[in-house]
Amino acid sequence: MNPGAENIDVTRRDDSGITTLTLNRPDSRNSLSRNCIAALTDELGKIATDTRVKVVVLAAAGTVFCAGHDLKELRAHPDSAWTREMFEACSAMMLAMTRAPQPIIARVHGVATAAGCQLVATADLAVASSDASFATPGVNIGLFCSTPMVALSRNVGRKKAMEMLLTGRPMSANEAEAAGLVNMVVAPEKLDEAVYGLAGVIASKSRRVLAIGKRAFYEQIEMGLAESYTYAAAVMTKNMMEGDATEGIDAFLAKRNPVWAND
Repeated sequence: MNPGAENIDVTRRDDSGITTLTLNRPDSRNSLSRNCIAALTDELGKIATDTRVKVVVLAAAGTVFCAGHDLKELRAHPDSAWTREMFEACSAMMLAMTRAPQPIIARVHGVATAAGCQLVATADLAVASSDASFATPGVNIGLFCSTPMVALSRNVGRKKAMEMLLTGRPMSANEAEAAGLVNMVVAPEKLDEAVYGLAGVIASKSRRVLAIGKRAFYEQIEMGLAESYTYAAAVMTKNMMEGDATEGIDAFLAKRNPVWAND
């Protein structure tokens, strides 16, 4: 593994088209302080324009994935202007994840609560250790998880999302898989194998086509059915004119491996 640029709260590692961003605040359960949010947003911005990166893995140091916002920091800044700016910065970071052209895989172990659960829901894919748990427990401390609700409600069914939000009850890794919050659950010792195996499969595809597909997915999912089909037909037409589509189809017909032009 070759080390890349590093922040205090978020570290970056690049290897063969796969970039790993690691939340690096284990002493505070990787809570999302304002500095941590800024660091992650900064790295996402750099990655978005880095043509060497095909897949991003979002991981965390220590025994917890992410315990949500830094509550000590929130209490230290009781004024509404600072609080609004912080929540808006976090929302902008989540949007940066969705808008990044590269697929993002959350590597989840331990606890993912509140904004930590939001990170998992916002990631394009998620692989969880069997010891992981997920919750939106803000209701227990008088702070309803309204911003985590945005991503959560777009990934699991309404009834399940409301159950999590209204009760604060933790959800096991297996429950999260059944609800659609994560893609797969593996034994703790198999977590890296599963995450980077999945990342490797995706990284073998055309970078350009991955970007087209990810953007189209999030655009159409907010549209009505007829509008979605019209939009998707236009995207596929444009995609068909790409050199990688020509190469991919020719390679398939010739029964050989494709050689992507943009890699």
